[in-house]
Amino acid sequence: MTDDPSPAEGSNPDPRTDAAEDLTHTTDEGDVQMVDVGDKPDSERRAVAIGEIHLRPATIEAIRADEVGKGDVLATARIGAIQAVKHTWETVPMCHQIPITNVDTEFDLGEDRIELAVAVETTGKTGCEMEALEGVTTGLNVVWDMVKAVEKDDDGQYPDTGIENVRVRDKEKRRK
Repeated sequence: MTDDPSPAEGSNPDPRTDAAEDLTHTTDEGDVQMVDVGDKPDSERRAVAIGEIHLRPATIEAIRADEVGKGDVLATARIGAIQAVKHTWETVPMCHQIPITNVDTEFDLGEDRIELAVAVETTGKTGCEMEALEGVTTGLNVVWDMVKAVEKDDDGQYPDTGIENVRVRDKEKRRK
């Protein structure tokens, strides 16, 4: 190990470096607090999160044909995703309530999976990544809930069903 604290070219710096200065959710006494963004300028912000749910091919075909007994799976999941975006501040501790200016959802049906992308836009003092992530996870949970009767095996388990690869794909910030 070298004494040089700078990261090697092309590597990611250790996020714990200068951690005491970066712990803005913690006071000097160690108490949790909401980050004060009051002095930050408003910016146009956009975040896109994606994730996928793996399902049986027969379930995907039932969704395509709108033959799932509970109703239109993707329409219901879209509503759930949008509602989750709007209520993120209520479920993620210390998350600011932000003005959501737009939410777009896009479903991509594969042979044995559905990918969901949720794009969130806001104009404000803090980003909207958490809102996009909440939209994706809730939207995919709604899909699972809508199809769970056909996804269960004879033992009531879900051997082919799984939500994976949830992540922020894009993040943008533009000063007003």
